[in-house]
Amino acid sequence: MPCTSKREGSPSVADNYLSRERTAFHFQPERNWMNDPNGPMFYRGYYHFFYQYNPDAAVWGNITWGHSVSTDLIHWQPLNLALVPDHWYDAEGVWSGSATVFPDGKPVILYTGSSNESVQLQNMAVPEDLSDPLLRKWVKVPQNPMLVPPPGIGYTDFRDPTTAWLESDGLWRISIGAKEGTTGVALVYKSSDFLDWSLQSNFLHEVAGTGMWECVDFYPVSLTDKNGLDTSKVQVNQLMKYVLKASLDNNKHDYYTLGTYSTDFKSFIPDDPTKDIGLGLRYDYGKFYASKTFYDPVQERRILWGWVNESDSELDDINKGWASVQTIPRTLVLDRQTGSNLLQWPIHELESLRGEKVVKQDLLLDGGAMVTVDGASGAQLDIEVIFKYPDVHNLDVLPEQKEYECSQGGAAQRGVLGPFGLLVLASDNLVEQTAVYFYLTCRPNGKWVTTVCSDQSRSSLAKGVDRTVYGTAINKPLTEDFLSLRVIVDHSIVETFVQQGRACITSRVYPTIAIDRDAHVLLFNNGSESITMQTLQVWQMSSA
Repeated sequence: MPCTSKREGSPSVADNYLSRERTAFHFQPERNWMNDPNGPMFYRGYYHFFYQYNPDAAVWGNITWGHSVSTDLIHWQPLNLALVPDHWYDAEGVWSGSATVFPDGKPVILYTGSSNESVQLQNMAVPEDLSDPLLRKWVKVPQNPMLVPPPGIGYTDFRDPTTAWLESDGLWRISIGAKEGTTGVALVYKSSDFLDWSLQSNFLHEVAGTGMWECVDFYPVSLTDKNGLDTSKVQVNQLMKYVLKASLDNNKHDYYTLGTYSTDFKSFIPDDPTKDIGLGLRYDYGKFYASKTFYDPVQERRILWGWVNESDSELDDINKGWASVQTIPRTLVLDRQTGSNLLQWPIHELESLRGEKVVKQDLLLDGGAMVTVDGASGAQLDIEVIFKYPDVHNLDVLPEQKEYECSQGGAAQRGVLGPFGLLVLASDNLVEQTAVYFYLTCRPNGKWVTTVCSDQSRSSLAKGVDRTVYGTAINKPLTEDFLSLRVIVDHSIVETFVQQGRACITSRVYPTIAIDRDAHVLLFNNGSESITMQTLQVWQMSSA
């Protein structure tokens, strides 16, 4: 049974647009509430994906671990619940955690339980039958709880153990998110047998003023190739950087920073303290949280999952009978051109769903232009477009020398070089539309800045939906003479990948009339200067 339900028949007027919000190729359970991705791993021919799940309702509560398996990370088979709150140490919920695969191939789960007294405790579960490739039954070990909050850490500020890594000293280490006052911290524990754990005297890392760190992740990326790295198998002299990521409970954003890992002091040192956790880079500048990576040993890649919550009302979720999706799994590599950020890209398996294709090339978009892309209508699309970077040195009119914020009118705010880009999920009369676009500005110091935005402000006529205009400035090297977007559209989610994955923006949108074949794609230029679209490719996408 697939995890994405098919649409059958014609829905009534009352539930028409709500019924069409369900995605066709993003991961989501058949019904009810889902949040954090947990414990992704590969075992005996199957990718395993666990997730925070309420089996009883489309709202948060009664949190268990849902479980599904796949051979390609796109088509999923749901299984029975893996972990449920059935002991005193997890009576109020089986919360987030990670899977670790031992060198002999045996998997183990570490997770946070919220106890019968609301204390956050770390626990372990192991497969009942290692010969079962689907790992359908898990057993909690009698030593639980493995860890309790240490002195100085609040009872409710101690959660989400990472995947463990094995170091050259023969000891396993894990990191757990916490806070001291308003300082976000990543604790480190070590063990020789995975049962008895001791707290390291210093933090893996800390950043003042960032509050509680949830869902900490820690892994290496190669400086020399595109293959992912297994944290337990890296060599001390290997050319690599480390990534430290934390989900900030204060603002519900996922921040990451690049740096080095001191094997002597067991601490992380950021390359640029001004871009530390909470200060600089984010995986995604839209609706995205509580992410988790894993190393895929089959294809030697690092894969990222992220939770995408709803942006409509809780009542709508109850009426739909479900809430939340996961992003398309993304590969992660270091951007070797900049050396200062990651590149994210949808796994190549997604392309197996591509069907009919529309191509346009070399189109000049004059100021105010809006061009419908014939043959590209639909709510299940994969779009790639490349614009020529404009000649900023030969402009008749210079842009205002000020900072640009996407929220300043969104795609309707006219400038000199922008906004220009795509409209997706656009109705015939354009009263519903989701714009993904670029906007170029010149700072007083003469530096040109490129901003990318995803505008939800006109995405739906429905009431009570989020209308935030998301966006960020992008790091575009001078050697790049193009601006590129890949936009994945799946009914109520729009995922955008900018400059080959240097920045990402995920939006949840809820069109009421721009549905299925009544949803159109347009190229637009709302700036005063002309823009050249070099290549546009649009694929219709099948359901998973």
